[in-house]
Amino acid sequence: MFRVARPPRLRPRIRPTRSYASVSADPANLVTLVEVGPRDGLQNEKAAIPVDVKAELITRLAHAGAQVVEAGSFVSPKWVPQMAGTDSVLTSLPSLPPGTRLPVLVPNQKGLDSVFSLLDAHPHLRPAIEVSVFTAATDAFTRANLNCTVPESLQRLEPVIRSATDAGLRVRGYVSVVVACPYTGRVEAKRVRDVSETLASMGCYEISLGDTVGMGTPTTVGAMLEEVKKGVPVEKLAGHFHDTYGTAISNVLTALSHGIRTIDASVAGLGGCPYSPGATGNVATEDVLYALRDSPYHVAGTRSGGIDLHEMVEVGVWISEKLGRDVASRAGKAIQARRAWEESQKQKEGSKL
Repeated sequence: MFRVARPPRLRPRIRPTRSYASVSADPANLVTLVEVGPRDGLQNEKAAIPVDVKAELITRLAHAGAQVVEAGSFVSPKWVPQMAGTDSVLTSLPSLPPGTRLPVLVPNQKGLDSVFSLLDAHPHLRPAIEVSVFTAATDAFTRANLNCTVPESLQRLEPVIRSATDAGLRVRGYVSVVVACPYTGRVEAKRVRDVSETLASMGCYEISLGDTVGMGTPTTVGAMLEEVKKGVPVEKLAGHFHDTYGTAISNVLTALSHGIRTIDASVAGLGGCPYSPGATGNVATEDVLYALRDSPYHVAGTRSGGIDLHEMVEVGVWISEKLGRDVASRAGKAIQARRAWEESQKQKEGSKL
């Protein structure tokens, strides 16, 4: 476990209240999907995305039942121009379903200060806003992404996490390259455990384990989870899988079998990894929803039935058209094709009358 020096405690600035949607289902099998399309998905697009499109995407996702929607990040537009205007996106959102949670990614204290300023000016957002921080399991990846080593990145994050939690904000941690690194190859599971333990000890309520380059298999993901669970309660862990080699759904099911009950997913399979050529997007939200049909698992949502698969397919089609790309979700493509076929059949029947 990595050790970092603790700074003086900071005075709380925000005391938000929270309201979460209640879902009638067996708590042991209740799965939360963290919809990362508006952040992790869109940040890999080549062109900047207009504020109104990002705001509409979040709105559509929430009304389709997505309870947790990663709304953007407070990073410098110089480094991630696609995330510019996250504050404007959040302030332009219409009323969302009760219980909607809107995590935002912050890289450092400056990013967190921007969140504080936003909430000071727009207190109605306080019940929904959460903070996410990120690091990785290898020095090579953090050097490429953050220009520092893993211990250095954790030392930088410690005061950010403390400041956020002192202010009453929940903090979620991301660990990238938990199975394989594009620079160093196979990642030792013990390193993932050490980083995850450190984030949990700093105050992260949840740690999302990211197969960033999508090279994980059920065997390697299972072995990694067994090791990480030795240091972090499974209730604090989430799975984040990319579908580069077509194993994302298998890895999701593996994670669920290990007791993971939070899965990151991206509408229409948006996303990628700029440090890993060929890496595709996150596992598609539509594919996860379809895979969990007729299973013991129940997906939580802001509506009584959870997240509506067919409405999510419509959102995926809409955003893919806006981005000028094909839908990457296999379930989304199949449902879309089925609809088109049924419509053509209706037209044929109508022409016979």
